[in-house]
Amino acid sequence: MTFNIGNQNAANINNVGRDQHITGGQTGIVVTSEQALQALAELRAGVKATRLDPVASIAAEKELRDIEADMSRPEPDRTRIAPKVERLTRVLLAAGSLASAGSALVGPLGMLAHWLGALGAPILDLLPALL
Repeated sequence: MTFNIGNQNAANINNVGRDQHITGGQTGIVVTSEQALQALAELRAGVKATRLDPVASIAAEKELRDIEADMSRPEPDRTRIAPKVERLTRVLLAAGSLASAGSALVGPLGMLAHWLGALGAPILDLLPALL
């Protein structure tokens, strides 16, 4: 027997040739482009409200501008955006902002990381367990 499976878009896809047993459930998070843009706007507001030192502020602003430019394209290239979001996360982490600002920064960063899919995994690994 042959299965021809075309494009698949879902949080979880299981193509199983025989038995499959899932224990503990299976979940997935799907973030739309509109939700990702909203998260970016929230992230910008959160960064603006956070008191960063001048060096971190300049670095964060550069990454935010670059992410916004890439996300405003008709078809955003997630492979270009992911490293920028990761760099921004590292800047905020080093400045102590993720711990002090809490969900104001962690929530939008998590949303962007989920929108990036597998490319967002390194970003999620950097975030405090506030998601």
